[in-house]
Amino acid sequence: MKKWLSFLGAITLLGTSTTSLVACNNIPQYNEDELQQLKKENQIYTNCQEIKENLEWICPQEKPFNQVDNKWYYVIWREDNSVNWKIDKFKNNRLEYIKINKINDYEIGVSNNREENRVLFIFKENKEIVRWNWWNYNNKTFFKSVYRWNLYFPPSSIPNLIIDDNGNVKVNSE
Repeated sequence: MKKWLSFLGAITLLGTSTTSLVACNNIPQYNEDELQQLKKENQIYTNCQEIKENLEWICPQEKPFNQVDNKWYYVIWREDNSVNWKIDKFKNNRLEYIKINKINDYEIGVSNNREENRVLFIFKENKEIVRWNWWNYNNKTFFKSVYRWNLYFPPSSIPNLIIDDNGNVKVNSE
């Protein structure tokens, strides 16, 4: 009887941990119409036609970092919900680890995960190691959005994005 109870307990624990792992890695999936609607809703308002046509909001399901595209990305993030949003930009130009920025104990970067997908994450280093992945929005606690500049201009000619007092992303010159 004890063996059966131990066996059933092990199955229960295994099932619980597997379910938790699967739930953590669920990336929301949108059909093409929903995705286009989200892109339209998240487009940054600007009067500049070139920016309107080439600054694109990116959804995690698109997995933009799985291939080197040599394009510039803007990440709007924060280390916790008690601080203001930050904007960092980086060029997706290699498959190795890309360190984007480090503030206090928080580092943001792009790296491979267990499924061999490249993911955007925030890494907190202290007594414990904590990672927040981009697709796991956590009600936008850590990641607000990601944008891609779809032209291959040098860094001085890509838009300078800022965050206004209301937390909205804007083009600096407007």
